[in-house]
Amino acid sequence: MALSEIDRNLLERCLTRKPRAWEDFVDRFMGLVVHVINHTGQCRSINLTAADREDLAAEVFLAIIQNEMAVLRHFRGKSSLATYLTVIARRVVVRKLVEGRAAIPLGDMVAHAEADDDNLVHRLENRDEVGRLLGQLQGAEATAVRMYHLEGKSYQEIGIAVGMPENSVGPMLSRARAKLRQRAGVDGATR
Repeated sequence: MALSEIDRNLLERCLTRKPRAWEDFVDRFMGLVVHVINHTGQCRSINLTAADREDLAAEVFLAIIQNEMAVLRHFRGKSSLATYLTVIARRVVVRKLVEGRAAIPLGDMVAHAEADDDNLVHRLENRDEVGRLLGQLQGAEATAVRMYHLEGKSYQEIGIAVGMPENSVGPMLSRARAKLRQRAGVDGATR
């Protein structure tokens, strides 16, 4: 998906430090960041308090403005700005949650990781790997996985986009993740 004119304008305003640009940016993407925080915590069976969510949101936005907004300056427009920020936010949140759970015994962490149906997408190191794995899926499965895991879309939004009932999206995502998990396991063994 190409960069929308609204996001292009907002990005330019932020990078040139126009008045109220950062406030507009936060207003536009706060919901996305909170969704990523909630989804990531839920996928990892971590109960987040309101204070935890606020702290994690602050960490995400801090990561965006660090080094003269390096995250925004490095955006190349090869995806929507929301998709790019979802990946950034997920990386920050996962890193912070892992730091916070360092005291959990390794066996418990492994058990949680194995039980986590979304663990495959979260443990991938970079977007190229996600793209490579998504390239192994076709049609509605690829679209649904991309929309859910990279864009943070709801089952309802995915159902509308791929033309299927909302209650069919979850089972399709589970089957697609199982395929990716199997293929990643095979690829990992051959490296």
